[in-house]
Amino acid sequence: MKKIILLLSAAVVLFSCSKVGKDEYIISGTAKGVENGKTIILETQNEMGMVAIDTVKVENGKFEIKGKVTEPAFHTLQLESATNKIPFILESGEISVVIDKDSIQKSKVSGTYNNEEYVKFNEEIKAVQKKLMDFQTKNMQAMNTAQQTKDTAVINSLMKQFSEIQQEVGVASKEKYINYAETHPKSFISALIIQGMANDPSVDSKKTETIYNSFDESLKNTKPGKAIKTKLDQMKAPAAGATAPAVGDAK
Repeated sequence: MKKIILLLSAAVVLFSCSKVGKDEYIISGTAKGVENGKTIILETQNEMGMVAIDTVKVENGKFEIKGKVTEPAFHTLQLESATNKIPFILESGEISVVIDKDSIQKSKVSGTYNNEEYVKFNEEIKAVQKKLMDFQTKNMQAMNTAQQTKDTAVINSLMKQFSEIQQEVGVASKEKYINYAETHPKSFISALIIQGMANDPSVDSKKTETIYNSFDESLKNTKPGKAIKTKLDQMKAPAAGATAPAVGDAK
C-alpha cells in the first residue's frame, strides 16, 4: 500500500511539473551572446508569404514565447539582423530553442515529439544525400576551371557523373521518405511526405492510401491529413463526364 501511495505521489508531481495545458505551447529560448533588446519574431506562412504572429525581446541571453495552437504546423523564428531563419514545428508542449548567433543553421530545437523527429529525420536525409554533396564539394573547382577554359570534355564528364549520383540519391531518398512514413504513424513529417505522394501522379495511389490509413487519428485530423483524404477521395471519384454502366450491362 505504501508503494502504491508513493507511485501516485510521484505521478502527481510529474503531472504538476508541466507548464502547459491543452493546446498551449511555451518556447523557451537561449540566445547566448545576443544583446539585450534584440528582437525574436515568431512567423508563420500564408498566401502572402511569412507573417509575424508574435514578437519578444532577448533579455540576459534568454527569451520566452507563449501561446495556443490546435495542431502542428511549420513556423520559423527570426533573430533581428540574422540572415537565416530557424525552422521548427509549432505544437502543444514545451519547446526548447538554443540559438547559435554565429551560425543560425546550427541552432537547435527540441522538447516536443515532432521537433525531435524533425531533427532526426533531417540528419538521416543528410546521410542519404551525403554522396551527392561530397561530389559537388570535391569537383566544384574542377567544374569552374572547365567552364572558364571551355573544356567541354571535362564539363560533360562531370555532368554525367553528377547526374548518375543524383539519380541514385533520388531513389534512396524516396525510399527513405516512404519507409519513414510507414513506420511513424504519429509524426507530422509523415503527413507531409504522404501529402507530397498524393500529389505525385507517378506514385501508386494504393500505396499512398495504405500508409494514410495506418496514420493515427490525430495525424489524420491535421491540415495535411485532411488534404490527403480529400485528394484520395478525388482520385476515387468518377472522371467528369463519365457515365456509369447500366445495371443490365454489369458483368
